Amino acid sequence: MPKKEIIAVMGATGAQGGGLVRAILADRESPFAVRAITRKPDSEKAQVLAKLGVEIVAGDADNPASLERAFAGAHGVFCVTNFWEHFSADREGAQATAMARATKQAGVRHVIWSTLEDTRTRVPLDDARLPTLQGKYKVPHFDSKGAVDHVFAEEAAPTTYLLAAFYWENFIYFGMGPRKGADGEFVLSLPLGGAKLPGIAAEDIGGCAYGLFRRGMSTVGQRVGIAGEVLDGSEMAAKMTNSLGRKISFNDVPFDVYRGLGFPGAEDLGNMFQYQAILGDEFSRSRDLVVSRSLNPGLLSFDAWLARNKGRIPLE
Repeated sequence: MPKKEIIAVMGATGAQGGGLVRAILADRESPFAVRAITRKPDSEKAQVLAKLGVEIVAGDADNPASLERAFAGAHGVFCVTNFWEHFSADREGAQATAMARATKQAGVRHVIWSTLEDTRTRVPLDDARLPTLQGKYKVPHFDSKGAVDHVFAEEAAPTTYLLAAFYWENFIYFGMGPRKGADGEFVLSLPLGGAKLPGIAAEDIGGCAYGLFRRGMSTVGQRVGIAGEVLDGSEMAAKMTNSLGRKISFNDVPFDVYRGLGFPGAEDLGNMFQYQAILGDEFSRSRDLVVSRSLNPGLLSFDAWLARNKGRIPLE
């Protein structure tokens, strides 16, 4: 049996990286073996992966020297950052830059970089439609990733750029799910501005990344946007109604109201939704459903995701 090539996975215990790890493990005929890169190799999550036969290696995106060691001997590397861990766009950019440079130093053959658009290319800082945040960003958790794309192009190993969509898990963990109003009725409230929202199951992002690694070097240099389904607010509410067994209506919250809600990241997310509304159908088309399913044939629709997760969506 030929020796399997190693895919080193940043964020292997998180949403995107974890999905990639599980996609590789689920394919008994995979040409790849998994190396999980984690800051905490002794953590419970890391040990669960170790018991499944995953190689666990210490690595920290804030410590560039550790990354080159962690990537050594790998065929491919999946690079992902987590803005929501620290809310610093500058730190996220530095982490991504360190990963990019380390892949080249380690001689990696194929990188997948989980990025997003730099919104400032379409809505400049002097455009008053979106407030400027952190002094130099419009949508910090988008811009901080997109601004590093050129580093991957110029200083990293050969790279494919993967652009994900809104996580449907936000309805579970981020407080975005339906809420009970004063009248006792449930309402899904999001600031969509009448636009459709590309969405995806977080697990499926890793599955799509696996599909890209399987395709090999043919995707290097390409930007691949993925989604499981594109729905407007009323469509999401109707599907929730059918799945959850509770009548749920949709409230399209004004962007300024949403930005003013005061929870951590409210301004960033408000700008994100407004940016997507400004681009409208163009943004939806940038997440290609046909391409997504070709990469990951098991890709979930919103109905399928709801069927699996309806018991986890809090109804308050």
